[in-house]
Amino acid sequence: MSDMRKESDNASVCAGQKTGLLSQIKQRLAGRTRGFAREENGTMIIFGLTIFMMTLVATGMAIDFMRHENMRTRLQATLDRAVLAAADLDQTNDPQEVVEDYFAKSGLQNYELDVDVQEGLNYRTVTANATSTVNSMFLNMVGIESIDAPAGGAAEERINNVEISLVLDISGSMDDNDKIENMQSAADEFVDTLITPDTKDLVSISVIPYTGQTNAGETLFNALNVDKKHDYSYCVEFDSSDFNSVALSFSKQYEQAQHYEYSSAYYGSNYNYKIQDPWCSDKETEEIKAFQNNNASLKNVIDSYRPRTATGIHYAMKWGAALLDPSMRPIVSSMIAAGDVDPVFEGRPADFMTDANDTGPASETVKVIVLMTDGMNVDQYRIRDWAYNSTSEYQHWAKYTLWYYLYNYVYRNSRDDYYYKKYYSGTADDRLAAICQASRNAGIVIFTIGFEINDNPYSKGVMNNCATSDSHFYAVEGVEISDAFGAIARTINQLRLIQ
Repeated sequence: MSDMRKESDNASVCAGQKTGLLSQIKQRLAGRTRGFAREENGTMIIFGLTIFMMTLVATGMAIDFMRHENMRTRLQATLDRAVLAAADLDQTNDPQEVVEDYFAKSGLQNYELDVDVQEGLNYRTVTANATSTVNSMFLNMVGIESIDAPAGGAAEERINNVEISLVLDISGSMDDNDKIENMQSAADEFVDTLITPDTKDLVSISVIPYTGQTNAGETLFNALNVDKKHDYSYCVEFDSSDFNSVALSFSKQYEQAQHYEYSSAYYGSNYNYKIQDPWCSDKETEEIKAFQNNNASLKNVIDSYRPRTATGIHYAMKWGAALLDPSMRPIVSSMIAAGDVDPVFEGRPADFMTDANDTGPASETVKVIVLMTDGMNVDQYRIRDWAYNSTSEYQHWAKYTLWYYLYNYVYRNSRDDYYYKKYYSGTADDRLAAICQASRNAGIVIFTIGFEINDNPYSKGVMNNCATSDSHFYAVEGVEISDAFGAIARTINQLRLIQ
């Protein structure tokens, strides 16, 4: 009995101990819980983890966006090159195949390409759009599985109606270093580049060769009011005011240039007395050929040139500008009626553009002067009026060079009585600058070529100042002249990105 009582007491003690232990545990847990709730040290850990996760996501998004931009840039660069090549009118392959071939060889993958080609007699427009899908590496964490990289653009080559004055130096110095041959080859290529079967009705070229003067030819000469003295050649004297405007006057009476050869370097008794190289050429092939579009005819004329004496750039530039002025339209019409100009050029020269935003018919006609020289203007000499005022005297000076006659038949002290300096080369340069400025003001684009003048900074400056801009001036040596003419022809053809 006592044993049973002891066991019961032990059980009660044990149960009481357990109850007390549980109570203590509960109290301690409650205390720790309340302490943990009051503890602030864990806050920074949670905040740091949150910032880390946000930074990781942002960095991943930046990587995906960089991959997208890289693909877009590659697509755009490839597309720009492709449409430019495809729009080139000299491109003989199918334009769409050209664009597709550029992309095929670019190393790009997973792209879609759409190409549209529009072309006609004088233009080709190639429009292309491309897209490529860039799969996400990190953006898929926020539900964006991929991004499309787009590219688009268009290129156009359009040959507008073009009127060109090709002003070529055939002075005596062109006989050195094969310059005349190099110039002729380059000019021939220029003609072939601009006048093709597709453009012959759009592009007209007037060729203006010059020496000390410029022979207008009988038709242009007779269209003006000129005090005609002789029939040996057809050069016109211009005074300083004539170089301040592009147009010629049809009411003013001009003076006909004298037909003679100065030839101060060849006055020895052994020199052939007969006139060799008059300042105003008497060769029909060396007259101005206006508004032509026949390749063979133009090249035959250019290839017939041979070097002659003296250099009068300003005279030729005046004619080059005048032939682009709308006031010449009636003369062109008369030349068409005479069979000298293609009837397709009826209505030329076109009107000038009145402003840069002009969208009328005039805006479709590009007017260009290409002025080439290998030297610089010379002093201008003339025979005095008393010795050049009758038919017999015109005949005399058309036969004898000035200095041969003076050296052999005139006393030394009397030689100055026969001729005078009309004006200095500097005055000729000023007149050239004036007509260049007037031409630029009218909207004519001027390209100038200085051929082997690198050792003459003054001449380079004169030609550079005449050009529309520094980039329109070319200083070249030897066969580089072909590169200059080629670059000008390509510029005229107006290959450009339009979007």
